Amino acid sequence: MGFQQGLSGLNAASKNLDVIGNNVANANTVGFKASQAQFADVYANSLGGAGAVGIGTRVATVAQQFGQGNITVTNNSLDMAVSGNGFFRLSDNGSIVYSRNGQFQMDKDGYIVTSQGYRLTGFLPDATGAIMATTPGDLLVSTADLLPNATANIVAGLNLDSRSTIIPAAPVFDPANSATFNNSTSMTVYDSLGGSHVASVYFAKTATNAWSAYLTVDGALVPPATGLLTTMTFDTNGTILTPAGAVASAAFTPTGAAAQTLSFDFASTSQFGGIFGVNSLSQDGYTSGRMTGFSTGSDGIIAGRYSNGQTRTLGQVVLSNFSNPQGLQPLGGNNWAESSTSGTPLTGSPGSASLGVLQTSAVEDSNVDLTAELVNMITAQRVYQANAQTVKTQDQVLQTLVNLR
Repeated sequence: MGFQQGLSGLNAASKNLDVIGNNVANANTVGFKASQAQFADVYANSLGGAGAVGIGTRVATVAQQFGQGNITVTNNSLDMAVSGNGFFRLSDNGSIVYSRNGQFQMDKDGYIVTSQGYRLTGFLPDATGAIMATTPGDLLVSTADLLPNATANIVAGLNLDSRSTIIPAAPVFDPANSATFNNSTSMTVYDSLGGSHVASVYFAKTATNAWSAYLTVDGALVPPATGLLTTMTFDTNGTILTPAGAVASAAFTPTGAAAQTLSFDFASTSQFGGIFGVNSLSQDGYTSGRMTGFSTGSDGIIAGRYSNGQTRTLGQVVLSNFSNPQGLQPLGGNNWAESSTSGTPLTGSPGSASLGVLQTSAVEDSNVDLTAELVNMITAQRVYQANAQTVKTQDQVLQTLVNLR
């Protein structure tokens, strides 16, 4: 028996206690991943390996355990938790690091950042709000007003009553004279400045299975002078025959705004022997709006909500995974960096490939099992004491040799 085995055991047990202590200290650290000290035996080189006696132990590696931590709900809408594989991709002035800590906040410029100021990255939208899944960039929640959008397309699904009385050719259509039409419906449309206007469509039955549609905006006939928008015909089953596609109105110019036309789609309009009814009526315009809030979905899409009832995609949080997460280099602050042993990052939207999904207003707790760590601490303490005992015994043996006469 030599001192070396006992000393190596003391060093290994001390290192194990360091690892356990670090786990216990971070039991409440969001996104922390517990570590495990792994050991290997040590043998001296010899020409004939038979009967070789080991010379102790060594710490082979300290491996982090990337198991899932519990999810805890929070009151911060910017908090995010990853359920499954993947790491948040963060930018430290262009240097990319990775983290499981989803405690985010917004800085003065509107960027989503960590407490250290690292910016969360993701896919950015184009001018129309469509996500461009290219190189991720810093996610910015813009509080700029949503610009108005002039109404261009209207989809109308109605039922015209086949039992309606035919309106004679004279008198000429007049929106103020109910004798010149059978039914009408109205909707709000918007001009290029975001101003709202009332567009009304009037329907007059002109013959069996034939109708004329007239259009007014704010009570004024849209050219031509008669206000005729289109004529409509139906077959004997009540299915529309003409117009076969969308029909555009003549151009009109709201005060101070750009000239515009309205395209009507009557494909879902019918003529049955039932009362007149509006089944659907939609248009694609809206006025300007201010952001009232935003939310993040499980797929990472950040959607802004505006006072005009619209939503706009502001970006998409991305996750990155590695073929060997244990090869990541710990940086502290709940961050890791890519290394040669971790492999290259596999970056994509949450829920795709091997990546997990996001849960908002929640964080991932440390995956440290405190009960297990306390038991491991007792075991490591006993191992330390046992190795100390071997050193003590070796000292006693040497003392006996020294005392021989």
